[in-house]
Order: sequence, then structure tokens, then C-alpha cells
Amino acid sequence: QVPLVESGGGSVQTGGSLRLSCAVSPTFKISAASWYRQQSEEQRELVAHIRVGKSTDYADSVKGRFTISVDNAKNTVYLQMNNLKPEDTAVYFCNAGLVDPVTQYVNEYWGQGTQVSVSA
Repeated sequence: QVPLVESGGGSVQTGGSLRLSCAVSPTFKISAASWYRQQSEEQRELVAHIRVGKSTDYADSVKGRFTISVDNAKNTVYLQMNNLKPEDTAVYFCNAGLVDPVTQYVNEYWGQGTQVSVSA
């Protein structure tokens, strides 16, 4: 069973906003998380990354428009997307490093993907 589930995709017009959520099973602690996107047959592209309690990084194409965050109380990763553009249209994937509660090792997991469509 995949311990994280994405939601929040949809269709908006240029300039609109969406917030993507990646809910992580309460069994796991989030060490770090990223959002990637994939457009058609293109390679998956890193959009934003967060090291919990430390730093964030963004692709140049989304800086100033997207914000990645983690709500530790809800064990959820968010991607707030503002001023959306047609070129942001893609399937967005959550990727998280989760601490195994038994071994304390950090394992990587992927979400199922959620479609974001931005019309002109």
C-alpha cells in the first residue's frame, strides 16, 4: 500500500490558483519531499523540494509563483500554485522521503499523480 495520496488537481484559467496536497500515512515521518511534473512524453521535471525544517528549492520556471510546504500536524505536503500559466499544464507527482518507524531508514515513495490543466 502506497503511504501517500495526492489530491487537488484540476482545470483553471491563466492566472488562477490551485493547491495540491500529498497526504502521508501517519505511520511515517516526512524527512523531505518534492513535487515533480511530467508533460506528455517529456521527462519528469523537478518543480519544488523541501527538507523539513530546513530549506526549500524551486525550478526557475516557478519561482515566485509556487510554494512548497509541510504541515507536520496533518502529515501533509502542499504545493500552492499561483498565477498559473498554460505551460504549467502537466501531471504533478508527489515524491517523499519517509522515515520507516521500525528501521528509521528513509525510503522514497511516489504518489499516483494528479492532472493540472491551465487554459489560456
